[in-house]
Amino acid sequence: MIDGASEAIRFYEQAFGASEIFRVSQPDGKILHAEIKVGDSVVMLGDTDEAFGAPTSLGGTTVGLHVYVEDVDSCFARAVGAGARALQPVGDMFYGDRMGMLEDPFGHIWVLLTHKEELSPEEIKTRGEAMFGGEKI
Repeated sequence: MIDGASEAIRFYEQAFGASEIFRVSQPDGKILHAEIKVGDSVVMLGDTDEAFGAPTSLGGTTVGLHVYVEDVDSCFARAVGAGARALQPVGDMFYGDRMGMLEDPFGHIWVLLTHKEELSPEEIKTRGEAMFGGEKI
């Protein structure tokens, strides 16, 4: 989560030879989610959104750990029971995953996911646009 995700992608392309896999932008142009490939690794990023944790300007973190687990619902409940703070409850996402977001007691953001559907980037974009009321993303 960073301020200026589009600029960051351009930098990563120039600095590391990254290639953009896809992006989903909000109607205001901010990136909700993007994926780039650096070498054989996928890096996910998006613009800062206070709804999903405080940006660094407010003492938060810019890093979220995306972890795929067998059963996101039980893993999320276990983490909250152990002291994590729920930031976004578990739910089905337009990109084919079931996801929940939380903050651990040490300030790290965890995005827990269980993959449910195989979707093409075009299908994800279409579903994302429908989620935002038909606006192009």
